[in-house]
Amino acid sequence: MRAHQAHSKPSSCDLLVIGSGAGGLSAAVTAAQLGLKVLVIEKEAHYGGTTAWSGGWMWIPRNPLAVAAGIREDMDRPLSYLRHELGAQFDEARARAFLENGPRMVDFFRSRTALQFIDGNGIPDFHGRSHDAATGGRSVCAAPFDGRRLGSKIAQLKPPLPETTLWGMGIASGAELRHFLNAMRSPASFWHVTRLVLRHFRDLLLFRRGMRPVNGNALVAGLAASAYEAGVEIRVNSPARRLLTRHGQVTGAVVGTAQGDVEIHATRGVVLACGGFPHDTARKKELLPHAPTGHEHWSAASRGNTGDGLRLGEGAGGVVTRDLVQAAALAPVSLVPRADGSTAHFPHLIERAKPGLIAVTQAGRRFTNEADSYYDFISSLLQATPAGEPVQAWLVCDHRFIRRYGLGAAKPAPMPLSNLLKNGYLKRGQTLAALAQACGIDAQGLQRTVQRYNQQARQGQDADFGKGETPYNRVQGDASGAGPNPCMAPLEHGPFYAVRVLPGSLGTFAGLRVNAQARVLDANDQPIAGLYAGGNDMASVMGGHYPSGGITLGPAMTFGFLAAHHAAGLEPGDEFSIKTAPSP
Repeated sequence: MRAHQAHSKPSSCDLLVIGSGAGGLSAAVTAAQLGLKVLVIEKEAHYGGTTAWSGGWMWIPRNPLAVAAGIREDMDRPLSYLRHELGAQFDEARARAFLENGPRMVDFFRSRTALQFIDGNGIPDFHGRSHDAATGGRSVCAAPFDGRRLGSKIAQLKPPLPETTLWGMGIASGAELRHFLNAMRSPASFWHVTRLVLRHFRDLLLFRRGMRPVNGNALVAGLAASAYEAGVEIRVNSPARRLLTRHGQVTGAVVGTAQGDVEIHATRGVVLACGGFPHDTARKKELLPHAPTGHEHWSAASRGNTGDGLRLGEGAGGVVTRDLVQAAALAPVSLVPRADGSTAHFPHLIERAKPGLIAVTQAGRRFTNEADSYYDFISSLLQATPAGEPVQAWLVCDHRFIRRYGLGAAKPAPMPLSNLLKNGYLKRGQTLAALAQACGIDAQGLQRTVQRYNQQARQGQDADFGKGETPYNRVQGDASGAGPNPCMAPLEHGPFYAVRVLPGSLGTFAGLRVNAQARVLDANDQPIAGLYAGGNDMASVMGGHYPSGGITLGPAMTFGFLAAHHAAGLEPGDEFSIKTAPSP
C-alpha cells in the first residue's frame, strides 16, 4: 500500500535525474553527497543502460591512479592531443572543464563512495602518431564489485549482454581476459579461470545470478550502491513523458507509472541522461548518412535508448547539435540469432587485432588496418564501400585462430561452435574458395588477398595498412605468438571461418548542446535554467571524433559530477567541506 501511494501521488525532490547509466548516476551520487534530495527515474525494468553492457573504461588523463604510479603530465599534453585530434570541433572551454575536473571526479568517488577503480596505465591512446598521444596513464576502469553490497537491489541491475559473457559471467578486461584466453595453454590460467567459474556457479545456486560484476556492470553496481547508501531513490519502469517548466525554468517532469502519470517537481532542476538516440529510427535517418532509412545502422547500445532525452530537451528549448564530424560512436557489429527468435548486436572490440585475422569486402579485398580502433574500422569501411552498395565486411580467420581467440560471439576452445554454425551466424569452409562461396565473397579476390597477407605476416610488416605499427595496435595484439608482429599471423590452418560485420555503434555522439557545467543551451547559446544533460544526451565533448578508449564514459562521469555541483550551487572541491551525506 505504501508503495502504491508513493507512485500515485505527485513527488518532489531537489534534483531529478532521467536515466540510470554512468552520466545520470554520477550526477545523482554527487548531488546526494552534496546534500541534495535526488530521485532517479529509469523507463526500463533494470537500471544501468548501455553502461551496464560496456567495458567500463573511462579516459581520465592525469587521474590519481596514474599519478600514484609515477605517471605525471601537465594538462597541456592531453589538451594538445585533443586539439590536434578534434580540429575544428575542438571546444576549449568544455575540454578544459573535462580535463581539470576528471581527476577530481575520480578522487571524489574513490574517497566518498562505494565505487573504486583499477588503472589502465598500460593502455595507449588510439592514434599513436598524433602529437602528444600517450602510451598509457590516461585510463581507469571500475574495479570488480561485490554485488552483495547492493542487497535485494541487485535484482534490478541490468545484467551484461549475454553474448559477451561465459554462462552469464562477465570477464574483466586486461589480465583476467588473458587468463581466459590462455586457459587451455597455461595451468596457472586454467586454475585461475576454474576458481572464477566455480565462484560464479556458487552465486547462481545461492543468488540466481553472478555476484561479481565487472567492467561496465561493476561501474553501474558501484554507482547504484553509492546512490542507495546516500539516500537516492532509483525508480525503474518510470518513463519521462515531458518536462515541466515555469517562467522559462525547468522544474520537473511528468512521469509514467503503473497507476498513471504523475508530476515530479524538482527545485534544483532536471538532468537528462537517457542514452542518446542509437535506436531512434527517425533520428538515425536524419543524422547518419550511411543509414538513409534509419534501418542501416545496428547499435550495440541498450535497446531502451530511443532518443527520449533529446526530445525532452528540444521540447524545453534545447538544440541537438548537427555539426559533429560523426553523429555516432561507430563500431563493427554482427547480428547473432537467439533461440527465442530475437537478434543480439555483438560489438567486435577485441579479436580484430589478434594475429591471424583479416577483414575483407565482398570483393575479397582488405580495406583497413584491422587492429585499429572500432571507430576507425567502420570509418574505413564506409569510405571503401561504393555508393549504392550495402555497407558490410567479413572477418576471416583460420581454425587455429578461432580456437585460440574466438570470433565474435563464437568463443575459444573448448566452447563449441556448432550452434553458431547451424544458425548461420558463423560461416565455415574447408578451403578459402569454399568459405568465399558460403559468404558470397569473390573467391579469387579472397585467395589473392590471403596469399599476399600471409607473405607479409611471415615478414612481420603490413605494407598495405601498417598493422601493428602503433602502441595501441600492439597492446591489442598478442606478443606471445611466434611471429615478429603481435597483430599478424598467416591464415593457413583450415577449415576457415568468417563472420559478417555491419556498421553499428556503441552509442551516439550528437546530443544537446551544453556549456562547461553541462547546462543545456537554447538556440541563442544561453543556458536553460534548471536543465542539464549528461552521458550521450549531451553533445560529445570530442566533437564526434574518437581519440581514445573511454571517451564516452570519462566525460559522462565528469560532466555528471559538474552538473551536480552547479545544481547544488557549489564549485568542484567544495564537497570536501561537507562531512556527511543525507540519511537514507
